[in-house]
Amino acid sequence: MRRLQVFQSLWAMQPHDASGQALPLDRVAGMVAEAGYAGLAIDLGASDVAVAHAIRPHLQREGLLPLIVAFPRAVKSLRDTLLMAQDFGAPFVNVVGQVFPLTVAGAIPVVREWIEMSERIGMPVQFETHRNCITNDLFATLSLLDAVPEMRLAADLSHYLVDREFKLPLQSWERGLLTRCLARSDSFQGRVSGRQQIQLQINFPQHAPWVALFRSLWEEGFASWRNRNDTGDMVFLCELGPPEYAMTDADGREMSNRWDEALQIRAMAKDIWNRLGGDG
Repeated sequence: MRRLQVFQSLWAMQPHDASGQALPLDRVAGMVAEAGYAGLAIDLGASDVAVAHAIRPHLQREGLLPLIVAFPRAVKSLRDTLLMAQDFGAPFVNVVGQVFPLTVAGAIPVVREWIEMSERIGMPVQFETHRNCITNDLFATLSLLDAVPEMRLAADLSHYLVDREFKLPLQSWERGLLTRCLARSDSFQGRVSGRQQIQLQINFPQHAPWVALFRSLWEEGFASWRNRNDTGDMVFLCELGPPEYAMTDADGREMSNRWDEALQIRAMAKDIWNRLGGDG
């Protein structure tokens, strides 16, 4: 059986809305569980290992799966995160590598060492398509995929729309580059960007074309994953970040309710999954 598992992000919950209120960890876990998410992603770039251990009992109490997002600043440092994720029972580690050589040739051995490390420990890794890391640029990432066939991605294509400043409508060759990423992606992230802004309000009328684009990308990615997997869990992470990711007004307040938007994106993901045949 194949299942869609939708996660919320701890980073997105601190604060969870425009009030700026940082909720206690037990309440975060409770809200996420009450809303029906399968798990919570713990972003070690926005928090630290101490926070991960502090929220762990609350995740266990609420029956939430943990997902570890790692930001290793040295090649060897990923090992401790992999061991922690294994102990936590995470399905994989999402790597946002802070080791990023200037050339693809320099990045290849780094990626290969991280993959080999994950295989030795028995904790899978996926490399998130993310700015300011080893997968910073779409073109470089595609070259890495060609050079390292075993490299798997966690697709957050919002970064690449901004990275390349793609404009609508996408040209066929531009969409083809994103398709190549989706074909190598084992999980997906829910955020809508434009060519200049990483996180758009999904209910503003002027953003509707970008919402439609991302919905089509998620559908393509889901279909690709399903074609490659007869069983297993497909993770979709609602990754709406707090300011300054979101657009803000003159007083620094977000212009929409991020918690509600995440629930809408989750509903989109479930609708796409069901229309493709569901399963579980």
